[in-house]
Amino acid sequence: MSQAYLYLGWWLNLDNGLPFLDLRRAYSHYGDKIEEAVLKVLKSGVYLNGPETESLERELAEFVGVNHAIGVASGTEGLHLILQALDLPKNSYVLLPAFTFVATCEVIVRAGLSPYFVDIDPKTGNISLDALRDTLVKLRNKGKKISAVIVVSIFGNPADLINIAEFCKDERLYMIEDICQAFGAELDGKKVGSFGIASATSFYPTKNLSAFGDGGMIFTNDFFLAKKIRYLKEHGQTAPYYYEYHGVNGRIDEIQCAILRVKFKHFQKELLSRERLANFYSERLKEFYPEVKLLKTYIGSKPAYSLFSVRVKKRDLLKSYLERQNIPCRIYYPIPLHLQPIYRGLEFKEGDLPYTELLCKEILSLPFFPYLGEDEAEFVVEKIRAFYGS
Repeated sequence: MSQAYLYLGWWLNLDNGLPFLDLRRAYSHYGDKIEEAVLKVLKSGVYLNGPETESLERELAEFVGVNHAIGVASGTEGLHLILQALDLPKNSYVLLPAFTFVATCEVIVRAGLSPYFVDIDPKTGNISLDALRDTLVKLRNKGKKISAVIVVSIFGNPADLINIAEFCKDERLYMIEDICQAFGAELDGKKVGSFGIASATSFYPTKNLSAFGDGGMIFTNDFFLAKKIRYLKEHGQTAPYYYEYHGVNGRIDEIQCAILRVKFKHFQKELLSRERLANFYSERLKEFYPEVKLLKTYIGSKPAYSLFSVRVKKRDLLKSYLERQNIPCRIYYPIPLHLQPIYRGLEFKEGDLPYTELLCKEILSLPFFPYLGEDEAEFVVEKIRAFYGS
């Protein structure tokens, strides 16, 4: 059994009581349509760069409200291709939160750039504008060149995108959006993913809009950037067997696009289910304040909840108790990136990002997916009540 399977099995927890996430329930609602769409692709003989990819790109570009969408191999590859296409000065700094999945940072290193971590607002989990300002001043006083900011809308909760976009414009920095957890979210009626120079989302099986494997999409309004990304994802090929760039094999395949197009027809309904479930949890968990705190949202924001995460003072004790009741919980993220072994060379130490470190000690994600029953969610709340009652 492969490590990848073990990892996904751990994520889903399908065989030990209440699931953290159950993809099979979604499949039971429209699996026949997915099978029909996949069979159509198999019979067509067109498996890459075909009509399913073209149609998905058009549909999702319209949904996000941008001019261009480019299907790619993964959300990680999408972020990397954006950085590569922008052709930023080598070793210049890209600012990002340390409270995010490692992919947000690893692409910076792959692109020959220097990551630099910025603290968050612990109330939202997203990068702090004040911390961005302070970090920019500190680095520039040291004579460092800063090129871009990657803004993550964590757990589907929109970051302070309007103000950060204005800040980046004033400071002549590119703002790139990592919306891998936030596809479908909105801020002031505008879709997350349309605020920066470009954005990338993931279609990993656990995401809001998910494939049956890896896949991703880049969104941008910049014609020339989109054109260059299309070359780069095809090995840098600008004409048959003519290469102007050092590219990658970064395509998405037709089968995944066909699956995603079927699932996208149900996407709005599933977003509403996520919202209802998040509201249910939020209302029920208010009674446990201040032991359990909800993450805040910005005014005008409409999250697309990929996870339902709360701040818990006795996090590890509660997690252990719930797991003994066959209720799986997850910690995203137990160790912030600035304290990870691979980034020791950046010379961050414990205490440098206090709000990030605090959230890593308190954050807990509860079972959450569109087809989780209200009775199941109520069972989770009842067990939390029993924990605090005891």
